[in-house]
Formats: sequence, structure tokens, C-alpha cells
Amino acid sequence: MTQPKRAPSKQQQARRAARELTVQALYQWEMTGTSIAQLETEFRSQTADDDLEPHENWVQVMKIADLGLFHQLLHGVARHCGEMDNLIAPSLDRKLEELDRIELSILRLGAYELAHRPEVPYISVINEGIELARSFGATEGHKYINSILDRLARKLREAEVQARRRRD
Repeated sequence: MTQPKRAPSKQQQARRAARELTVQALYQWEMTGTSIAQLETEFRSQTADDDLEPHENWVQVMKIADLGLFHQLLHGVARHCGEMDNLIAPSLDRKLEELDRIELSILRLGAYELAHRPEVPYISVINEGIELARSFGATEGHKYINSILDRLARKLREAEVQARRRRD
């Protein structure tokens, strides 16, 4: 019998919200070329819009987000963007330029966390990527995100992946 899914803790909700904001800011960065610092300022100064879905209403998301993590992830991904693209590209079945921009933003975030945040378990990075793709990506995009992040995890966190597979 499967266990019922536990509700995420406040800390998990805050981290997820930070990742949601990061993906949306990275997407805007990709689409507009606006500086990361300016985008962060814009996100932090948004006004409420009650007509938006909860995950699209940045004011509501900002209220629960870990803003320090948002800052760290946003600036870290932007600073290491070329490195992230070089990590992602070999795992793709198409050119990087052909990826949906929101999926590219999710993959860059996941690659950054796998490469630069070893304190975050690789399985958490993959699960977060899947959830972000379900929220913001194409209908089946979460499956693609899962496969690419899994390949990256095996490459970047080989020992951690092997240890988990031996336990399971």
C-alpha cells in the first residue's frame, strides 16, 4: 500500500517558490535581454493582480519564496549560463536553440543546481524540474525535463546516483 503524499513543509514551499520565480525571471531574461539585476528588481516590485493564477501572481509567490535563494539561483544561473548550456547540449536530441525557452530555463536551473549546489540531493533537483515543467512547460515537457536532468545527474553526480540506486 502506498503512503499518502505529505504536504510540503514551509521551507520546501519557500524553496519551490524561489525556483518558480527564478524560472520565470530566466525566461524573461532569455526573451527580452533585460539585465538580471533589473529583472530581480522588477519581480520584487510587482503589484498584486488577483486575476492571475496563484503560480503566476508574483506578489503572492514572493510572499512565500525564499528570496535569498531566488537571488542566489537567478544570479548563479546567469553567471554560469554558458557552462550550463555546455552541460545540457550533449544530452539533447535537438539543438539548444530549438528548445522551448521555458524548458531551457528549467534545464539551466537544474543543471546549475546539479553542478553548483551539491547540498541539494540530485533527486530533489530532478523532482523540482519536473514540477516546474508541469507548471510552466508544454503538456509533456516534464518527461523531457526528467530525462535530460537524469542524464546530467548521472554525469555530474555519478557517486550519489549510484549510491541511491544501490539503496533502492
